[in-house]
Amino acid sequence: MPEQTHVYDRLRAQILDLERTPGARLTERGLEVELGASRTPLRAALMRLESDGLVERDGRAWQVSPIDLGEIARLSELRDALETAAVRLSCMRADDEAIASLAERLGRFSLETPNEQSVRAGAHFHVELAGLCGNDYFSDAVDAAMTRLARTRWLEVRTEDARRRSWEEHREIVDLVAARDADAAAERIHHHILGTHERLLAALDADARTLRARGLAVVG
Repeated sequence: MPEQTHVYDRLRAQILDLERTPGARLTERGLEVELGASRTPLRAALMRLESDGLVERDGRAWQVSPIDLGEIARLSELRDALETAAVRLSCMRADDEAIASLAERLGRFSLETPNEQSVRAGAHFHVELAGLCGNDYFSDAVDAAMTRLARTRWLEVRTEDARRRSWEEHREIVDLVAARDADAAAERIHHHILGTHERLLAALDADARTLRARGLAVVG
């Protein structure tokens, strides 16, 4: 189990950080040599990554799942439904200390934070925000959606202006939850998710040629 977890964590980090590019072919034998892993733990790790939507079978081998624009759209719809419902519940249920703790962590944000860390911090924010409602099913579902979006979200927050805008919108949402304004908080997170999706699509469109030149597979 420790070896499986180590291999899973290492491959997952490489995929999410785009060190292993979408569409890249993976062979079990090649990964065994590269990672120094045994076959059974490696195969179990690949199956976990498959359930995460990060790899898929390619005949007898595997490949890193391509970036699917249709999936991105569907995940944004799912996030919108989940997170607006969760934030309404959070306005009613979350205790003041939990809200203040989330706000305090937001206060540590720095525009100089590396892009990969910014992406992770942004994802953690949405998972923790959903968790304030006290229903783990919401936070688990948001976590799964953010994991599937992690490889593409780096495009949307790669500039200082984009990171500042994301932080400001997160702060506004937390302030509205602290004020127990459910309608305003739900409306704000709806526009945040919609805006994030639109900016992501614009970034993908603008960089399509560059992405393909780097070997990143983008499908419609």
